[in-house]
Amino acid sequence: MTEQTHANIKDLFETFLKNFKSKTGELKYRSIISKMVSDNSESLLIDFKDILQYDDQLSRQLIDDPDSILLDFNKAAFNALYSENPEYADAIRDTLQVRFHSLIDPVPLRNITTDVLHKLIAVEGMVVRTSELKPRVLVACFICKHGHPTSEPQSTSTLTKPLTCSDSDCSESRIFDFDEKRSKFQDFQIIRIQELPEALPAGQLPQAFDVNLSSDLVNRARPGDRLTLTGIIRTEAQFSRGTDKLTIFRTRIDGNNIDIEAKGPEDIVLSREDEEQIKEIAKTDNAYELLINSIAPSVHGLDTQKEAILLMLIGAPNKILKDHTSLRGDINVLFVGDPGTAKSELLKYASRLAPRGLYASGKGSTAAGLTAAVIRERSGTMMLEAGTVVLADQGLACIDEFDKMRSEDRSALHEAMEQQTVSIAKGGIIATLNARTAILAASNPQFGKYDSNRNITENINIPPPLLTRFDLVFAIHDSPERTKDTNLAQYILDIHKTGEITKSVPVEFDLLKKYIIFAKRLEPQLSSEAEQKILEFYLLMRQSGASEEQITVTPRSLEGLIRLSSARARSLFHEIITEEDAMRGISLMKRMFATVGTDVATGKFDYGVFQGKALSERSKTVTAHEKFHEMENNSKEGLVDRDEFVKELVNTGKFKEGEAEKMFQSMADSGQIYNVRNNFYRKVR
Repeated sequence: MTEQTHANIKDLFETFLKNFKSKTGELKYRSIISKMVSDNSESLLIDFKDILQYDDQLSRQLIDDPDSILLDFNKAAFNALYSENPEYADAIRDTLQVRFHSLIDPVPLRNITTDVLHKLIAVEGMVVRTSELKPRVLVACFICKHGHPTSEPQSTSTLTKPLTCSDSDCSESRIFDFDEKRSKFQDFQIIRIQELPEALPAGQLPQAFDVNLSSDLVNRARPGDRLTLTGIIRTEAQFSRGTDKLTIFRTRIDGNNIDIEAKGPEDIVLSREDEEQIKEIAKTDNAYELLINSIAPSVHGLDTQKEAILLMLIGAPNKILKDHTSLRGDINVLFVGDPGTAKSELLKYASRLAPRGLYASGKGSTAAGLTAAVIRERSGTMMLEAGTVVLADQGLACIDEFDKMRSEDRSALHEAMEQQTVSIAKGGIIATLNARTAILAASNPQFGKYDSNRNITENINIPPPLLTRFDLVFAIHDSPERTKDTNLAQYILDIHKTGEITKSVPVEFDLLKKYIIFAKRLEPQLSSEAEQKILEFYLLMRQSGASEEQITVTPRSLEGLIRLSSARARSLFHEIITEEDAMRGISLMKRMFATVGTDVATGKFDYGVFQGKALSERSKTVTAHEKFHEMENNSKEGLVDRDEFVKELVNTGKFKEGEAEKMFQSMADSGQIYNVRNNFYRKVR
């Protein structure tokens, strides 16, 4: 490209900036340039479609040779700004940058090959890492040994010294000292973008690229953000153990502009035909049952669990109060069931159906993988990396094998499930990330099969503080029943024989996904009738067993009822939460209490089972303490023999031998009693 062509491009772009008019007849970019001073902006954002409309050849040159063309564009932008405000233009001469958005035909990250090297492209991805912000030298000032300053623009990752001194009377070409104070710096940050989960081909590893951001682009993107990036594809040399470059290069992207996508499903565009079809479904008399039957049609039965998934996917609206307190609208659900009861299939289906869903297995997940982590790169740069619940922000995180996680990894979810944030403080990085996601988890019983003679906390290896953060908990039993088994077996055989789902699906997968997106846009208000029903049920639960000093439901359950009722109203496009909506939410919670909220020893509802403190269990605890105190008083030395204590507990008739030993161990582990010598214990005073 000749100098004359460069001059022509600069003049052409300058004319474009001064004369291009919007559809309303306004001088679009002259207005934007005049606002740059008041906004203290160093970037001029250009719609690529405007360039395409103005001069097709110029747009092609920009794509094919961005390094050269952008220099001419920057000079033209400087001239245009100089005519508006010379003083401000001179102040940002070195940092002024023309940026582009709305490039046509974004390139998938998986298709970034040598064909697009050194070209300007647009890609869509998800931010999984962000580095700390660091200053990068833009124009370095060097002082020769005679004290003469020389400015040297920097374009590579290594500091480049001048060849000779800028003073015409000085011949120095070897010794130069870097002068920080007279050098010009700009902010610099590295982010890593990865393929969107829904765009990832099955069985493939997600593609990821590091992106260099500078100036006003830094700190615009956070882990979990989805964005459209405009940038230039670069190659970066890799070195062997010495200073020799390898023939294999690393690909990176120099960011020109980033557009953070709105994260809510309300921003997904639905066609008019889709909306009309969706509204027709909602008008049918049995619309709610049709939606439930459309969830995971390959799984036979489990209607209660499917209803829970439907309400969880739709959720309730998140509310921000005037004091900035956030009220969670997402519904958390836990399935506990025997192996082979289709728990994993339900989770995988839900993750595909959600507008934004991620699936993870707890067996191979760590606290960092689920929440966030700080990682030190080989270059020494600290990177903040997002985990599953952060990447699923405003979506759904499905965690299978929940019981297989280590306790310290599981405990990392406490904040995410209730506060919907992830806080991290490590390596000098203190950050709070959004994790506004519903969590659907599945767990196997710790004895291999769910034991109906044990309470929920004895069946699963999940601590009570985490268990109570789930709005709904359902046990899935695999009990032999000839009629049910025959229907299930025939259903599975028919699927294998025909290669497709034999029963008709009321709402097809793609339409159901759009239905959920549409429903999530509604914000139904609570009616007085629904409010009264919810209040009555909550007070009934509070009073249940209160005379026997049972642990009762908490306001957390009340909020769960409101969320379920609101989600049900959303599912049928009700602007007001009706009494029927409230009763359906109450019904779902009653079914939960009937299966896992009942104390197996008494056969009565007892919310204490979720906290491992059912009335029958607490009765045993009182008996154990009284027996220990009695034996302690009857002993001359005030000591209690462990074996004798276990025998006495069994003799009370309330304990089996294994339960008695477990009770003793619990008292010792909690520090209520301590070992004095050999097998003799004393109570802590």
